[in-house]
Amino acid sequence: MDRNDLMELHYITKIRNVPSIMTKGIVSYKQSKKIDHNSVAMKEIQERREKKIVPGGRPLHEYVNLYFHARNPMLYVRQSQHIDLCILRISAEILDLPGVVITDRNASSDYARFAPAPMGLSIVDKEMTFAEYWTNPDPFEAMRRKSAKCAEVLVPDWIDPILIMGAYVSCQDAKTTLDALGVDIPVAINPYLFFR
Repeated sequence: MDRNDLMELHYITKIRNVPSIMTKGIVSYKQSKKIDHNSVAMKEIQERREKKIVPGGRPLHEYVNLYFHARNPMLYVRQSQHIDLCILRISAEILDLPGVVITDRNASSDYARFAPAPMGLSIVDKEMTFAEYWTNPDPFEAMRRKSAKCAEVLVPDWIDPILIMGAYVSCQDAKTTLDALGVDIPVAINPYLFFR
């Protein structure tokens, strides 16, 4: 993948978390334990992530994880909750911050590769990460594609709200809910991202 391939990165969250995010920023899983929020994280995945150490020595839970493309297996599992979810659009400028790490697949995978940003983009398979589907008749290839679809950008500790460019929601009802919270960001309806 090349830097020019990226206009934005994605962060999946509950709509009700957005006002807090716009004042405090997006915080790591570890930091989120100290604030009132509603997580979209899956327990079994978080148990795996809790044990993972990123090259350099920091635990994975000390990073905010962004996706290159939110239309991925994680959001697919949560598609029935689409009306309560949004995807925050994060500026690709985040790749230039110190300590940011790129993964070529889900960071909790045993086979994940890690590399410092922005040069680490070279380990990401653009075609697989942005593919519409990750299914394949070969179960091993299907697993490889599914994991690659969840390639991540790991940001240490937190993301400043100034880097949030807007949000995507699945439908008009979700947009109405987000607009009613009074956050000052552009909100676009994009049902495709939410498997609608």
